[in-house]
Amino acid sequence: MSMVILGPLCTWWRGDPLPVLPPFQGFRVEPGRDAWLERIGGYAPEELARRRSEGHRPYVALVGREPVAYGWVATQQAEIGALAFAFLVPPGERYLWDFFTLPEWRGRGIYPRLLQAILELENEAERFWIGYDAPNAASARGIAKAGFRVVVEIVRLADGRLALVPVGPAERVAAAARLLGLPVVPTATGGDATSEQR
Repeated sequence: MSMVILGPLCTWWRGDPLPVLPPFQGFRVEPGRDAWLERIGGYAPEELARRRSEGHRPYVALVGREPVAYGWVATQQAEIGALAFAFLVPPGERYLWDFFTLPEWRGRGIYPRLLQAILELENEAERFWIGYDAPNAASARGIAKAGFRVVVEIVRLADGRLALVPVGPAERVAAAARLLGLPVVPTATGGDATSEQR
């Protein structure tokens, strides 16, 4: 079966192990204020209002008083923009998306700390999901350090349809398929799968 690997979908469920990260002096995470998001993310006020109205919640990482990174949590609906693919987020689940760390703060472990803080702050949710483009090694490292594990690979089949290739436990693969509403296909064999940035 010919397919193009677009990127993994990772998950963390309440009760899963949470790696202990070394202390980071002055680090904290707060719900995102518009002024911070406008400054470090370049968002227009209208875009922030639209996202909030659609059930998206921003969080900002600060070191001291300085905002250094942000990320968004989808609570109702979500979209993988590069794939032009939208889906509903069930109650008790969250989809994490649109994360950014200021260049001068990269490589210091901000991203995994921000992810773990969101898991704690969104304490009414049981299941969290996050994806990344197949070639993005920095995202892969940060997500894994936070405690997330790959459960499926999102692929594009030869006929253009999206599908999932299982990587993790069957229960979590089934949960990913329900979340995205995509079919699960067997693992590619014979070297007929390629990777492509989405």
